Amino acid sequence: MGGKCPSHPNSTGLAIYRGYPIGYTLAMRNFLTGRLLFVRICLLASVLLLLLVGVLTIYAVGNPLDPSPAVDEDIIEDVLEKAGLWKKQLAFIAFAVCGFVAANVVNYRRLGSVSYPVYGIVLALLAYLVVSRYVVQLPFAGPNRNGVHRWIVFHPSLPRVQPSEFCKLAYVLALAWYLRYRSNYRSLKSLLGPFALTLLPMVLILVEPDLGTTLLMMPVFLMMLFVAGARVKHLTLIVLAALLISPAMYLKMHGYQRQRISSVLLQSPWIRHKAEQSPRIANFLVGGSFTERQWQNDWGYHLIRSKFAIASGGLTGLGFGRGPFIKYGFLSERHNDFIFAVVAHQWGFLGSLAFLGLYVILALCGLEIAAHNIDPFARLAALGIVAMFAVQVLVNVGMTLGIMPITGLTLPFVSYGGSSLLVNMMAIGLLNNIGRCRPFSVAPRK
Repeated sequence: MGGKCPSHPNSTGLAIYRGYPIGYTLAMRNFLTGRLLFVRICLLASVLLLLLVGVLTIYAVGNPLDPSPAVDEDIIEDVLEKAGLWKKQLAFIAFAVCGFVAANVVNYRRLGSVSYPVYGIVLALLAYLVVSRYVVQLPFAGPNRNGVHRWIVFHPSLPRVQPSEFCKLAYVLALAWYLRYRSNYRSLKSLLGPFALTLLPMVLILVEPDLGTTLLMMPVFLMMLFVAGARVKHLTLIVLAALLISPAMYLKMHGYQRQRISSVLLQSPWIRHKAEQSPRIANFLVGGSFTERQWQNDWGYHLIRSKFAIASGGLTGLGFGRGPFIKYGFLSERHNDFIFAVVAHQWGFLGSLAFLGLYVILALCGLEIAAHNIDPFARLAALGIVAMFAVQVLVNVGMTLGIMPITGLTLPFVSYGGSSLLVNMMAIGLLNNIGRCRPFSVAPRK
């Protein structure tokens, strides 16, 4: 028998399968009804708590509760610049909620049917930025910031758009739509399609450069292939091929990109000593000469202070808005890439565990939603979204702890930023959409 989707009480599983339109007003009213209600409430509750933690942390870094006189004017200016960021983050959240609602009022299978065109548009935007950076300056392409060229700016008063963020969700949907057929992943030859879908955006994003998003895509690709049912021997060949070409790709990277990757190794005093003594080792690790002073004041600056901030939080932390890494602004990008270090600084080890537990709840709810849907596209899309969040959290938190390369990958729902927040809320909206709809059946109507 055909199952019904709560977004349309008269829609059968056959109608869902064919992508018939749904009642948008009714869908908005019923987005908290349907299947797996408890699971989806837990999912949304964890997201709301993460958003709250993000806003409060961004507020704290710009408005410390126990400010102390600072003799360094640069530190004072840095703190003042961040004083109003929490208001902008609230505006980003309001806009992102619209994205969440939009992902709920559209039949998720219709998103699958348009996933290729959407993916093509995102790839065109990425290519637009590459052309603007390396060939000729194009309108709306934002200027370089910290050596990267990732944003499209339609007007100075409007938020910047980062196509690589939208590429994450567009990629998951396109890959899930492609892998819904068994013939598209069971042979080595049939994996050329998924490879093309993955490698093309990776190359475009890497030359922006955006190392974090590039590192995200390959694990998501492998996880989705595994869940789809690809042969283990083929996945093993892919991993081995990636390991073999990694050194060549590493040697082609710019010096500052090597520094971010090799920062994991350079935390060792013994390796730093060897790099300082051997120009060949130094060139391999950082693309040039190496000195301990450069490591302390430049290459390792963020990482050293991030680890100090986390360690100084102790078991229970220093309290909301308190601590030297907040009031003195010792940690750069503490509202964005290194925001987890601030969370640990304020709430300590126990608070960090509770905070990371929210992501665990989110992932478990996403996996439960995937497990209860027999539609191949829905199941793969849900698992791809969970993998996307899981990799982001692992890379970002690992980066602040010094066990992963330093990248520009943000912490979902917590780090400051509009594009990433909008994409993440749309992904949660899609998970809720998939969860509330019953599995379809192509059985004839009676």
